[in-house]
Amino acid sequence: MLKKPVYTAVIMAAGGGRRMQSKIKKQFLELEGIPVVAHTIRAFQENDNIDHIVLVIPKNCGDEMLKLCMKYGFTKVRNITEGSDERFKSVYNGLNSVPEDTDYVLIHDGVRPFVDDELIDRCCKYVQLTRACVAAVPVTDTIKRADSNGFSQSTLDRAQLWSTQTPQAFSYSLILKAYIALYKTIEDYNSDTSKITDDAVIVENMTDTRVRIIRGDYRNIKLTTPNDMIIAKAYMEERRRETERLIKEAKEAEANENAADAKAANGEKQSE
Repeated sequence: MLKKPVYTAVIMAAGGGRRMQSKIKKQFLELEGIPVVAHTIRAFQENDNIDHIVLVIPKNCGDEMLKLCMKYGFTKVRNITEGSDERFKSVYNGLNSVPEDTDYVLIHDGVRPFVDDELIDRCCKYVQLTRACVAAVPVTDTIKRADSNGFSQSTLDRAQLWSTQTPQAFSYSLILKAYIALYKTIEDYNSDTSKITDDAVIVENMTDTRVRIIRGDYRNIKLTTPNDMIIAKAYMEERRRETERLIKEAKEAEANENAADAKAANGEKQSE
């Protein structure tokens, strides 16, 4: 019998959120009375494929995050570790905190609360096949390449362009190897790290493994600005209404079934 792969979600929630223009860190802002990061953690907590969760958080927020996990029953959380001044350093801290039995990691932004079961499952499926995959959606806007003076040089073919999201899923041994190679390169050559915008670019540059793009979700937005919170609240309201609709339909179906059963039973009695 084949052993089930062990999946660990590394949730990145260490950002400060200056662009959110809030005194409260963006991951702790509330949507329908629940912190954004709690919505995100819950998605992985409730997914059947995910075995462990590691949280990467801001400095001095350990007690707050621990209380949050206890309040919402996040039993899959194995470690809570502090982040650093740059995202890639924070991810590396998270990778060094995953349980030893981990086969694959899904690295996800803590402020993408609309990740769903289907997308998580898709990441788990494809990472087994390719060792590296990222969620992304096709670009819908026209993209221009500009020169240093701000004049358009060319128009890119958007049919080949994708906007990358998270989760980004990798074989644990592969992503750890890529990060170790990255750190060695930085130490040896004092490399510029400004172009390290996600985890896939590290695998692309530090290994010979190709990264598979899988279909993400346009609703899987990253909450970065106040406008994003307005959109998120609208999504939450739509989700609430859809849930209410499904509950209503289920109750109506049950009532109709009960009425049909009662009618059938009554007919049997009359025939007797």
